[in-house]
Parts: sequence; C-alpha cells; structure tokens
Amino acid sequence: MGRRACFLAFASLIFQSLAQNANITLTPAAVGFEADNTAFYYSSSPLLLANDGSAAGGGFRVFDGKQNPQWAEVAHLRTGRSKVAIPVYNIGGRDIVVTIAATDSNMRAFEANGLKEIKNARKPILGDWSTLCGWQSASSGNSYLLLFGKRIVVQLLVRNQSKRVEILAVQTFPTPIEGESCAVFRDGTVFFSAEDQPLYSFTASESFQAPEIKILTKEVPVLGLAAYHADSEDFLLVVDSESLHIYDRNLNQKNSALLTGIPDLSVEGGLSILQSTSKRHPSGLFAFAFEGEEDTGVAIGSLQAILGASEIRPNTKFDPNERTCRKCTQPISKRCSNNGYNQHGICQCFPGFGGGDCSKITCQNSCSGHGSCIGPNICKCAPGRSGPDCSFVAVKAKYETDANGGDGDDPAIWIHPTRPDQSRIVTTTKSDEGAGFAVFNLNGKLLQHVPGEEPNNVDVIYNFTVGAQVTDLTFAACRGDNTLCLLKINSTGFLESVDGGIQPTPEDYEVYGSCTYRSPTSGRQYLFVNNKDAEYLQYELRSTANGTLETNLVRKFVGGSGGQVEGCVCDEEQGYLFLGEEPEGLWRYDAEPNGSSTGIQIARVGDGTLYADVEGVTLVPAKNSSDGYLFVSSQGRSAYLVYERAPPHAYVMTFTIVDNKEAGIDHVSNTDGIAAVGNRLNSDFPKGLFVTHDDANELAGRETADQASFKLVSLEDILGKQRAAQLGY
Repeated sequence: MGRRACFLAFASLIFQSLAQNANITLTPAAVGFEADNTAFYYSSSPLLLANDGSAAGGGFRVFDGKQNPQWAEVAHLRTGRSKVAIPVYNIGGRDIVVTIAATDSNMRAFEANGLKEIKNARKPILGDWSTLCGWQSASSGNSYLLLFGKRIVVQLLVRNQSKRVEILAVQTFPTPIEGESCAVFRDGTVFFSAEDQPLYSFTASESFQAPEIKILTKEVPVLGLAAYHADSEDFLLVVDSESLHIYDRNLNQKNSALLTGIPDLSVEGGLSILQSTSKRHPSGLFAFAFEGEEDTGVAIGSLQAILGASEIRPNTKFDPNERTCRKCTQPISKRCSNNGYNQHGICQCFPGFGGGDCSKITCQNSCSGHGSCIGPNICKCAPGRSGPDCSFVAVKAKYETDANGGDGDDPAIWIHPTRPDQSRIVTTTKSDEGAGFAVFNLNGKLLQHVPGEEPNNVDVIYNFTVGAQVTDLTFAACRGDNTLCLLKINSTGFLESVDGGIQPTPEDYEVYGSCTYRSPTSGRQYLFVNNKDAEYLQYELRSTANGTLETNLVRKFVGGSGGQVEGCVCDEEQGYLFLGEEPEGLWRYDAEPNGSSTGIQIARVGDGTLYADVEGVTLVPAKNSSDGYLFVSSQGRSAYLVYERAPPHAYVMTFTIVDNKEAGIDHVSNTDGIAAVGNRLNSDFPKGLFVTHDDANELAGRETADQASFKLVSLEDILGKQRAAQLGY
C-alpha cells in the first residue's frame, strides 16, 4: 500500500471511530420555499442569500442579518428559477451578488447595496448549473467565479472595466462528476463533491491550463461544503445527512456535531458560514438548505459547539473585503489590452478576444455564418438560428400541454389506427404531486389523468394480444414501487387498467429508465428497464389465455461505461437498442435477448456537438427504407441532436426550441424526455410530431409554472421539408 493510500485508510478509520463531540440545535431561519444553496454577505448588517428553486417563485431571496430566530425577508429577486446566488466583493469599489437562472442560462449581477441589477453585466452561459464558488487570487487580487455544471467547470473573471462590471469566461474544463457543492481555501485549493460521490480537489490558477483534479477520499459523505478561515489556516466544514464535521486541509477530523432541532431533517446542501460575532452566535453561524417534517427553506446553527472542542480559535474578524495580496502581481496586462494573460511577453487572450494584443473581439466559429459578433463570444443570431455560435436551428412549438403534475419527465405518442387527428400524447409525472400518467390531445388539452407509482419513461406497444383480444398498451418503469407498469389504450386513446399491469423487478433493484422492443424475427415483445448503475434487465412480455400479463427475465447486462443511464429506444426493424448514458454519450446494442451485450458508442459527450446530460432518446424511421433519424436531448444545453438512423449514425444537426411569442409559448429549458413520429397527424403536424418535456415553463414576470408541461413541435419545422418528405409518410 502506498503512502497516500495508507493516509486515506488512516483518515477513514479516524472518521469512522470518532464519536459525536457535541450537539447543534438548528433553527429554521427562512422557510416556505425550495432552496439548494445558501451564502452569507458580510457587511455591517449581514445578509443571508438563498436560491429559490421552486417553480412559482424562482430567482433568489435575501434575508436580513439581525440574528433573529426567523430572519426577515428583505427582497425576492425573480430572475427565473435558479440554484445559486453568491456575493463577490470589491469589484471597482462595490460589492455585487451573482446568480444564474436555469430558465435562460443568463448570469446576472446585482448591487449588494440596494439589490438593483447591473444590466450591462449580464452574461449568457448556456448549460445546467449546480453550484458556484468565488475565489480571489492571492497573487493578483483578481476575483474569479467557479461555476459547476454537468461534469464541467467554467472559470470566470469578474472585474471592473471602464467603470462597468464585466464577467468574462477564462476557461472551461472537465470534472469527473457534476459538482453539487464546493468550497475554496485562500490559497486557491478548491474542494467539490456531490451526494454519494468522492471528495475531489484542484488548485485554481490564473491560466488557461486545466487543473489536475484529485480524489481526496471516498469515505466522507458530503451534502454541503464550506471553508472556515481561521487566523493562520483554513478548515473544511462538511455537512452530511445528520452531522456537521470539521477537517484540516489533510482531512484530519477536528470535531463533529450532531444536528438536532428539526424533525425529519433532510439536508439539501448549500452549506455556508458567517464568521462574525453576535449575542446569539458569539462564534459565528452556518446555514444550509433543508427539508423537514413541517418546513422547507434555510436552517441555521451556531459554530460555537463545532469550534469549541476542536482547538480552533474562532476568527470572527474575518473580512472577505481584505485584499489577499500586499504586493500584487498582475498577470492581466495592458499590453494585452487587459483582455488576456501576459505569458513571457506573449499575450494569451481570453476566449472571445484575438489579435496579437487581444484587442479584437471574436466569436466562436464566427457565429457559424448565421449571425453577427456583438461581444466576446456573444452572437446575435439571424432569425431561425440559435445557440452560442448560431449553429442551432431554432424552432417554435405550436402548442404546449396543459400544466399537470409537479415533475413531468417523458412523453409517448399513440397514433390512432384510422383517425390520425385523434392521436394522443401520453406523459408521465414522477413526483409525488400528480404522480401517474396523463393523456392529451394534439392541441395539448388534458383529457385524462391516471394515478401511478411515479412512472418515469413511457412507451407505446401496438397490437399486443391480451388473452383473445388484440390491443395497444403503454409501458413505464414506476419508481414509486420499482415495478413495470402497463395500461391498456382503448380505441379512443384513453388508458384503462389491465390484469397483470403491475410486474415486479428483483428485490433491491431501483428502476429508472425504460423502453420497448418487438423482435422482427420471433414477433415476441420485450421490455427493457435500467437503474442508475446502468444495469439493464430485458423481460419478455406475455399474456395468459385468460388475459393476464406476465413477464419473464431473459437477459442482464451493464450499459455504456457503467455511468448513469436513463433514456433508450429500439429500432425494431434493425434489431438495435440505443441508450443514452447521461455523462458519456449515445450507445448501440443488439436488442435480441441472445444478442451481444457489448455496445458500440456512436456519439460521445465532449465531441464538439454532444453535451451532458444525455437524456431522452427517440427514433423516427423512414416508412419504406432503412433511412430515418435518431433524436437525442442534451439537457446541459437545452438542445436536441439529430443523427442518421443507419450506421454509422452520422451527425445531422442540432436544434433548440425558442419562444413562440405570437402563441404565448415559452422556450424549452433543461430538456428531458422526448418522443417523435413521422406520420401525418393533422394540418398542424403534416409530416409528423416531436414532443418534449420542458423543465421550467415560464410565465409572465419571469415566474415559472408550478406544474410541468410538454411542448408540441412540427417535425417538418425541425427537419425541413426535404428531409421530412424523405421519410415517406
């Protein structure tokens, strides 16, 4: 065993053997909303910041620092549903608060004093973001942000430029996981982790070189991270499901305290620290997002107990406004027009700047010839185009479904056998609120809701013999009870129960995604289901003579590289199973139960077109040939990629769904499940229909609807008339 392995094993033994040294009684400080992250703003009257992840609220909330048991809300900035809001200090003499909205991926800056938005500082950063940390360079005093998303980090410079607050991307680099919590020491050491993931670290620097990322330990469960800045060194605070722990930089545990005071506590993350003294909290306090038996919001607790027995002297004089360097060395050079680092006399320009002196504003791919460059890597796209470089085709939804359920996921399209205009859309809701199936018409009107055990992905099975009757079925994996859920579709497209419609899966197997397959050689019907460990189960679906459904497990295999999977679809003519591995890409497998369980990766996250998370997967085959298209949703970019159905599955295009202002339908963000058909359905969908989940259905005033919706798009608007006509329907 190596020296580092010995150290980690020893640290693990310390962690497991230490008893709780204290109890900390928590107080719900701000309740009535859903939070993921918290942050304190240091001032003569400190403020507590918390994101508002709830649909109806959104943005972030600000509470005063009078140290009352229930902090008073002083502002609710409705920027759109968000996950982060943190302060950044002394940018040209003023402090600001930075947030990023999930609904439009715009980073916004607000004056900390007065909370007025600095509109010229707004920065579009397309993606799905989880947490945000600030870092001030100890050598230059420059302020940076580290924005964590789908297995990537974006490092951004925040500065005062010509009396304006400016936010510039410096670099983007990959990470092994999606960081959900982070903390930064004064020397630039960055810690990050996520639930059920190892604790990682890297060293932030003022360069374009991606840092080396190290695993520190797998033995410390993390739901939130924060840095405590003592007089001479920094310490790492970690909150898990029931305790607060404090470690030195070598992960030697200094103390641990049990969290009490909130019944049925669930720690949601976002640990933050206020190192200032008050009558109620003489050693300072901490905060994190929580859910409890009675409330949801932000909880606070005193640091006194955790510091008291750890031999760490409370540093209540800590001031983040203090400069980190006395003799600062500035790598951002006037010689480089203040738009790049001067490396040995050579300018290395920030993204979006070019030329020998970095004075030229540039855009990625020159906006792909479909727009004009109006700022550093900021394109103004021509009509019909979208995306960071205008390479996405922009389409508009014709309809959106009525709101239904708290957390929708996936759609399927049932085609009426004789009256296509009476076809239906079946969707799932996987949350407790509204859990089950919903049926909509082609205008998005809700026709039926059938309660279910939190179904996830949903598919349609046509012409299946149940007893002596031939009928259509819907199939989904139901996460509430880890079963395979089947319902009958009657002649009008409504759902009905069927004997044997609830089928078990193995004990301790937690279902996630699913899809269906009918063998073109045997005619047998199969059901695929997966879990978050990429373990695929393939069942044969049968019916007894008296009309009771039953299943038989015929195959097991691990999909992709073993990362989290969900969406899948089968090509029933070619005998293929396509599956999406959320962090890695798109894979193809044999769909027959006796086929090879070795997959072929046909698209990779980070290949320049596909970005994590890979979510929904659907297929539109041509009517009379092996042509057609495979569609994949890319959640991190709220976009969809199209590949050729036939091997080698060449990339065709990327599209996104933008606002349809005329119809009052908003754009799609954080896309998830998708479905598509190439059949003529009606005059709105003459060459087929594409349906997608919309995670944040925006309303007037930047609020988000409480319940989920799905968008309905003409397939011809996506593919264009020529490609749509080639499908042959």
